[in-house]
Amino acid sequence: MEQQPLEFESVLEDYPVRLQNFEGPLDLLLHLIKKDELNIYDIPIVLVTQQYLDYLELMQELDLEVAGEFLVMAATLIHIKSRMLLPRPDPTQDDPEEDPREALIRRLLEHQRYKAAAELLHEREVQRSAQWGRPDGRVADVVGEPPEPEIEVDLFSLMAAFRQVMDRARQRPMVPLPPEQISIETRMEQLFARLSETEACGFEDLFADVQTRAGIIVTFLALLEMIRLKRVRVFQQANFGPIRVYRRERPEGAPSFATDAGNEAMGQ
Repeated sequence: MEQQPLEFESVLEDYPVRLQNFEGPLDLLLHLIKKDELNIYDIPIVLVTQQYLDYLELMQELDLEVAGEFLVMAATLIHIKSRMLLPRPDPTQDDPEEDPREALIRRLLEHQRYKAAAELLHEREVQRSAQWGRPDGRVADVVGEPPEPEIEVDLFSLMAAFRQVMDRARQRPMVPLPPEQISIETRMEQLFARLSETEACGFEDLFADVQTRAGIIVTFLALLEMIRLKRVRVFQQANFGPIRVYRRERPEGAPSFATDAGNEAMGQ
């Protein structure tokens, strides 16, 4: 018997996307500092706290399983913000009070060093793998100029792009439409089929065939799950530039997305 489509709310409850598989709260703070070109040694805590809370609100709107450390970091930022708003002690006193941002800055710098080391190891692995691939010089001979390198997109850049899609959807005239009842697994299959027709697809193009908020959210969650299952890769040519989605080849005889997700849920 054909399975009936799930209601939108049930889809999100039955198929959670675990945010901790992607990035953590320190990654989000570094993303905000980099995006606004802030000085990590002199963080404008009021601005960063508000932007962090905006991202946290978006995560909760998406019904993502927000890890506990994101909420702890939110509380930490609010505490630091409240201390920064208090009158500053006299710097000439014998035992001046530590800047409330100092401990956070130390954690960020340590995390930044760890990420830099991990990225260096990954880059060396990519370079070794490229020795057996087609050199970029062949491409340059054809197009007349070297290809522009692409960087892999992090979760928070994806969320920023998703927010822009949602903002544009809110500006469209309201048209009464029947509710879109589609499971995340089905949407993943649809997106993968679309990517099979071309080498890559613009991030915003993934939402071209959906008109409702429910459809937009299911599409984004489907993309996150496809990234987690290593069925797609997402790149941009520069920080905060246009995002493109590339399909990974599905091995012959590989199970469907629904089977993949079901096996992971059962720990297989």
